[in-house]
Amino acid sequence: MARDIEVFDERLRPVVQGARLEKLCSGALWSEGPVWLREDDAVLWSDIPNNRMLRWSAAGGLSVWRERVEYTNGHALDLNGDLLHCSHGLRAIMRTPRREGRILAETPDELVVNRYQGKRLNSPNDIVVKRDGTVWFTDPPYGILSEREGHKAPREQLANHVFCFDPRTGTLHAATDAVEEPNGLAFSPDESVLYVSDTSAALRQGGHHRIVAFDVSGHILVNMRLVASISPGLPDGFRLDRQGWIYTSSEDAVQVLSPEGALLGRIPVPEKVGNLTFGGPGRNQLYIVASTSLYRIILNTQGIQQP
Repeated sequence: MARDIEVFDERLRPVVQGARLEKLCSGALWSEGPVWLREDDAVLWSDIPNNRMLRWSAAGGLSVWRERVEYTNGHALDLNGDLLHCSHGLRAIMRTPRREGRILAETPDELVVNRYQGKRLNSPNDIVVKRDGTVWFTDPPYGILSEREGHKAPREQLANHVFCFDPRTGTLHAATDAVEEPNGLAFSPDESVLYVSDTSAALRQGGHHRIVAFDVSGHILVNMRLVASISPGLPDGFRLDRQGWIYTSSEDAVQVLSPEGALLGRIPVPEKVGNLTFGGPGRNQLYIVASTSLYRIILNTQGIQQP
């Protein structure tokens, strides 16, 4: 249905051998924040401008999982299997607790964190959970700039942080403010490195459209360095596989990068890519949310194990 996968490094060829992109469903306005639910064999994701979350499974197809979700964006599962939401509208990280082994739409959400040093967060965007239980998320201002993806409001945080929330102590740590507009993020397989995208080009001419890397030092990020500039488009969201390769969004494809930033290949997608996640029983199915639609491609690799 799309152009052939482009292989620029022969190491990628066995990973994409026989792979074919398929369109699973459509009907969103702008798709973001996919998360795989193992127990349901299903994907949840955000349709941000329509202020709702969608669900797809092979058994049930496409459905609306929740309406009036306060403009959620990124999602992740914590160590308990609860579902964490980045809420633009509430300017908070929210949690849907697991009930009887399931994440259910009717389960009331709980507040995780919404303030740093007494001031409201900007609009949490994307989120990952480390194996020690700490919750890491980005906090750019995209959800408070207009009514399209949140509620227009003045910012209270002077910087755009990457934050680390420690649920054991209830403390929110500012991990870094070195990224101009932090957006997507993901850990390396051993969690010693956190990759963060800077998408300031979305707001200003000459801004960044790049992925940077940090060394993880407790709750703090240090030693920022450039991994790669992504073109065309932006590295809005990305995930890593077990060998540390980065699968990132761009305007017209999923780009596959080595940990050092070398472009290994491109998986063309007919719509602008927002984000992606690995799922399926073998964690080898890459689910891609792109503008109006959900796509899938089955690869000969495995995504990093989620909590």
